[in-house]
Amino acid sequence: MGKKVTVLDGSERGDAELARIRDCLLGELASAGAEARVLDLCDLDLAYCCGCFGCWVKTPGACVVRDSGAEVAKAVIESEAALYLTRVTFGGYSSRLKRAVDRIICLGSPFFRKVGGEVHHEKRYDRYPNLIGVGLLPEPDEEAEAIFTALVGRNAINIGSVHHAAAVLNARMAPEEMRVSLREALARAGVAP
Repeated sequence: MGKKVTVLDGSERGDAELARIRDCLLGELASAGAEARVLDLCDLDLAYCCGCFGCWVKTPGACVVRDSGAEVAKAVIESEAALYLTRVTFGGYSSRLKRAVDRIICLGSPFFRKVGGEVHHEKRYDRYPNLIGVGLLPEPDEEAEAIFTALVGRNAINIGSVHHAAAVLNARMAPEEMRVSLREALARAGVAP
């Protein structure tokens, strides 16, 4: 059995461009022998993180809000890789994906450690998934690509990923160019050979 990959799909309903990329991505994951579980965030009841720290002090490791956030966090921590699929918005994630990313903060501990001279949350669990960010831009934008790539890297540190990668695609890319970019990101994140 291949690696378990949880795909957090932050697209909006009817986004045909991102749907094509998702199909291509799922094909690449299947070719790599990975077992993909897709969570369509637009179909989940997912509240915003209210910053109450309940997931750290009242119900350690679990959000106090009872909605689909528990399903998202469980799927992420049980996978070997978490893949964020989104349109790139000002270099960041879609609001839908950002909401899910905020809600998995419960996977960390309220205590701190130093990583590369920086202060980050300690790990709550022994193992965390590698992180892959796949973003779509309407056209090439070096600044937005750099911000997105840095964001994925910073989020990888925060969730304790050993490996991470980002692929920033744009609507002007040929399908084969997109596939190559996706394959390379999957390989960098340890999902594909």
